[in-house]
Amino acid sequence: MTGKGTGGRGKGTSASLDGQVALVTGASRGIGLAVAEALHGAGAHVVRLARSLTDGATGRRSDFRCDVTDPAQLGRVLDRVFAERGVPDVVVSNAGAFFLRPLAETTPQQFARALAVNLTAPFLVIRALLPRLTQRGRGHVVTMGSIADHVAYPGNAAYTAGKYGLRGLHDVLRAELAGTGIRATLVSPGPVDTDMWDAVDPESTPGLTPRRRMLHAEDVAAAVLYAVTQPARVDVTEIRLMPVAAVGR
Repeated sequence: MTGKGTGGRGKGTSASLDGQVALVTGASRGIGLAVAEALHGAGAHVVRLARSLTDGATGRRSDFRCDVTDPAQLGRVLDRVFAERGVPDVVVSNAGAFFLRPLAETTPQQFARALAVNLTAPFLVIRALLPRLTQRGRGHVVTMGSIADHVAYPGNAAYTAGKYGLRGLHDVLRAELAGTGIRATLVSPGPVDTDMWDAVDPESTPGLTPRRRMLHAEDVAAAVLYAVTQPARVDVTEIRLMPVAAVGR
């Protein structure tokens, strides 16, 4: 973890996000759902975006069905968010797509789709929100990376290409945000036990971490919550998480 942290208001360290709005993409399951629940538990009104959600609101939760790879659809949904909840204080770009396949067996269509979800979608979300965040002069952008944004594994060409690109996007964003009052954190977890592994069966695949030894989605959510609840003087630029004594992915 490198230090310089987020959208916590005031001078003291607090785990409270009372009165703040947090937007989370890919928030219907897995890491995104865990992050949304952690931010809600800290007091934020949580806006969840995902293709599988149904539009609706209850209490401090608002759900919007949205394909974040579609700029027009994303724009319409964000306009509703601005009108109903205002500009989010915390933005967690989590939506992602994962599959294992050697480069030579990856089709151009599969590669393009992986880049669309893992790289282009975060770009679209950040680009749509950045002018409003900059005008306000505060906010926190969290990007969900992966061990694959800094370690290359065989059979992981499309996913790794997107995540390496995402790391570059984060680094440029941090450079461009200097002095604006907006902070940015890249959270890069190792293998996390979510349903994305259902089709892979890591227990019987050499080189993969068994699910029983993987991180839990709540572990990643706790890292996000840590970053976005630090006092204004702290900039958590990056967090890397790995299972203890993990082997392979």
